[in-house]
Amino acid sequence: GDKIKVKGTLITPSKNTNQNTFNYQKYLYYKKIYYLVEATSINKIANNHNYLYTIKNILYQKIDKLKSSNYIKTLLFCDNTLSKEIKESYRINGISHLFSVSGMHINFFVSIIYLYLNKITYNKRIKYLITNIFIIIYLILFPSSSLLRSAVMSILYSINYLLKLKIKKIDILLLTLGVSLLINPFIIYDLGYIYSYTITFFLVLSSSTLKNKNKINKIIYISLLSFLVSIPITIYNSYEINIISILLNIILVPIISIIILPLTILTYIFPILDSILYLFTSTLETISLFISKIKITKIIFPKPSLLIIALYYIIFLLSYQNKKYFYLNIILLIIIYISPYLNSNFEIVMFEVGEADCHLIKYPYNKNTILIDTGKNEYKIKNEVIPYLKSIGIKKIDYLIITHGDLDHMGEGINLVNNFKVEKVIFNCGPYNDLEQELIKVLDKKKIKYYSCIKELNIDNNKLYFLQTKEYDNENDNSNVIYSELNVYKFMFMGDAGIDKEKDILDKYNLSNVDVLKVGHHGSKTSSSKEFINVINPKYSIISIGKNNRYGHPNKEVLENLENSKIYRTDEDGSIMFKIKNNELKIETCSP
Repeated sequence: GDKIKVKGTLITPSKNTNQNTFNYQKYLYYKKIYYLVEATSINKIANNHNYLYTIKNILYQKIDKLKSSNYIKTLLFCDNTLSKEIKESYRINGISHLFSVSGMHINFFVSIIYLYLNKITYNKRIKYLITNIFIIIYLILFPSSSLLRSAVMSILYSINYLLKLKIKKIDILLLTLGVSLLINPFIIYDLGYIYSYTITFFLVLSSSTLKNKNKINKIIYISLLSFLVSIPITIYNSYEINIISILLNIILVPIISIIILPLTILTYIFPILDSILYLFTSTLETISLFISKIKITKIIFPKPSLLIIALYYIIFLLSYQNKKYFYLNIILLIIIYISPYLNSNFEIVMFEVGEADCHLIKYPYNKNTILIDTGKNEYKIKNEVIPYLKSIGIKKIDYLIITHGDLDHMGEGINLVNNFKVEKVIFNCGPYNDLEQELIKVLDKKKIKYYSCIKELNIDNNKLYFLQTKEYDNENDNSNVIYSELNVYKFMFMGDAGIDKEKDILDKYNLSNVDVLKVGHHGSKTSSSKEFINVINPKYSIISIGKNNRYGHPNKEVLENLENSKIYRTDEDGSIMFKIKNNELKIETCSP
């Protein structure tokens, strides 16, 4: 709440540079943030005089030294300060909604207030007025999308009851959406709100069914319905579902609502209970981390279109009239799941991974998947490359080809095999360096086969040739150089091979008129000699480079050598995709 004066440069937030991945610019825009500031100076000019911030600071100071303070902030103050690893495990397990302040919390707080007010007055108007004032103050102090939905809905319910308006529950829910949009029009893009509102909508529609069920059956029904309703949202954003989340929700909903949430409130009032709350939450974290690593319960789906999602919900609504319609949604999910196996395209992608290399070759009908190199940025491999693979329905990598043992080409190899299924790994010629040996230890542990210095791969009646010449005294020239003809198009991946190896390749192999050349060594002057480029005569040249990299890549002379070629570069074009359909080559980019 303090005021600061900042001097600096305004920067437009970047978009996603790899397809089907997180768009930071949109994320900020929907939060009404339009620029970043690269600050040159930050100075405090005034202390906090805002009563709301003062109250929040007082509330926070009481718990700062508690071991379970993160859960108190998360469950009471809408401030999810849990570690990234824990939050990710909750997301994977489909239970993250249990840790966002929403209807369960509002109902609990209202029940406590009602219990206390019953001792003071029987006047329902006074009780509703006091609880609504509490809800409004709570929302102002700790705003969040899911809390906004439940707060507005609770207040509208109370108004409907007191004024005897007899408005149907479903109409109140629609009014809730309208009021929420008036308060914040961008809330419709908030993933938490989308989940919260959509699940609540179908639970309201099912209210008559829920009335006739006992508590255990009600929990099972709600967990199953919530899972089924959330499937399209989940696969559109995360590209996989975890079927174990149904069971986890059945078990954890009563534990959170009956034990952990009340214990959180009691711990805030009586900090002496901190150790007990910490025991429960740390046990929950241990279980969640263990379950999140179980792969057999996860099902990868390709990203569906918004039209398919709309169709899913229309069918779901129709199933309330006739349960037989529900089976159409099962068929629809099967169609989404198998759709990559009906895709007859070759897809070749150069990912934007900064000053590093990572390329994908996907064969028609998802028969085979090849990843060439892994880059060196953990965020890129975990949050962009792997999600993209899932978004197009890829469930495993058949061949991981390491062009050579430099960090920018294989630095994320261990992360990749730890987070995604890999069948075989291929190394280059020459002795294994330290990085390669570290990866081999993991491969041995996981019983993943690996090979080195091979000459060719025969995949689905298509050959990948490894242009071996001799063993060199440096890692770059020992790079795997890969040549393949996909349909009628010639592709060549140079790794970091230098001018000496280029000369040896020209002497040993008869190459010309390559359609797509992955330019060697990020466009460095040590590669892509004029003689080599003139002979292979690439139609398209793709360069993987980091924006404003300190090496000055790509080299001006190299760009001049490639002047007869159409050049794409990841710092300007983002990821570059080549699609081959019906013998026609199409190019797509994901510009930053």
